Amino acid sequence: MRNLLIVFSFVALVVACGNGRTSSEALQHKIDSVYRLEQMRQLRLQGIKFEDASPFQMFYDSLSMQALPVSYSEDYVKFLPGFTVVPISIMTYLELEGRVAPKAIALPETIGARLVLLAADLEDGEYELWLYSLDEEYYPVDKLLLYEPQKVSDTELPTHTHEPYFSITSDLEIQLIEFTDENDRRGQLSTFVVDDSRMFVEKSTLF
Repeated sequence: MRNLLIVFSFVALVVACGNGRTSSEALQHKIDSVYRLEQMRQLRLQGIKFEDASPFQMFYDSLSMQALPVSYSEDYVKFLPGFTVVPISIMTYLELEGRVAPKAIALPETIGARLVLLAADLEDGEYELWLYSLDEEYYPVDKLLLYEPQKVSDTELPTHTHEPYFSITSDLEIQLIEFTDENDRRGQLSTFVVDDSRMFVEKSTLF
C-alpha cells in the first residue's frame, strides 16, 4: 500500500510538472514534501509519537516554487502565476487579518535563507507584494514591501506615471526602484540582502 501511495504521488507530481518549464529545484521541493508526508504516515501507523510539523511548515511545503530571477511586470502582479491561496489558519502568522484571498509562492532555498513571496489582496481586487523571510521553524522573521499599486485620484488628469519596480536575482539580491512623483524619471534604487538573522538589510544608491 505504501509503495502504491508513493508511486501515485510521484506520478501526480510528474503530471503537474509536465509542462517542461518546472525547474529541478521546484520538482525536488515537491518530491521532498511528499516524502515527508509519507514518513509521518508510516510513523503514525507504527504507533510512534513525534512532534508534528508546524502548520506553517506544512503550508510552506505545499507551495509552488518561483524560479529566479524574477522581476516586476504588469502581467505578473495581475495574474500571480503559480501562487497558492493562503489558508485562513495561516493568515494570522502573516499578519493578514481582514484579507479575503491572499496568495503565496516559495523562492528556492539557499543556505541561511528561506523566503516566501506573498500577494496581499486589497479592496479593489489588486494585490500588494511582500517578501517574507522564515526562521528554522518556518515562521516569519521579517517582511519587505516589494510592490504597491498606484492610487490615482479621479480628479487627477491622465499623465504618464511610473509603476514601482522590483527584481530578485538568483543570488537573492532584492532591488527596488521607487519614484517620488510623475516627474521623477530616475527613481531611487534600494538594494536589500538577507543577513544571518534573516532580516532584510538595505543598501541604497541613487539610480
